[in-house]
Amino acid sequence: MLKGLSPLLTPDLLALLAEAGHGDVVAVVDGNFPAHSRGVPVVELPGADVTQALAAICQLLPVDHRFQPYPVKHMLTADGTEGIAVEPVRELLCDIEGTPVGLEGLERSAFYEAAGRAYAVVHTSDERPYACFLVAKGVVQRDGRADRRV
Repeated sequence: MLKGLSPLLTPDLLALLAEAGHGDVVAVVDGNFPAHSRGVPVVELPGADVTQALAAICQLLPVDHRFQPYPVKHMLTADGTEGIAVEPVRELLCDIEGTPVGLEGLERSAFYEAAGRAYAVVHTSDERPYACFLVAKGVVQRDGRADRRV
């Protein structure tokens, strides 16, 4: 345990977040997502939901506002609408980032394909259907702040 860090930020997760570079994508997915069949590294966060995992991760990971109008993607439901986890995540990210964060929905198979290109998958125990997100890592400036210029 480290002082001031969420216990969800495990050593494996911290290493993956630190190793990821600008533009790399981290998938944060629900318990039903086939995380281990995507062919990318997986960090398990049993007992955490997606919102809790993103709250911990995005305290450290800058979101790529500069080069992507929609740096966060989410899985759409079967009927093409937003899942119940999207609004709480949108509010969380806007609060952490201090500015609106662009979210874009992807159809389920497109999301699976994109997750297969992610740098890593964070697999939670979230039971909410379609609680799956892709977050593109942004840039940290010399002063340690995230680069939010658009």
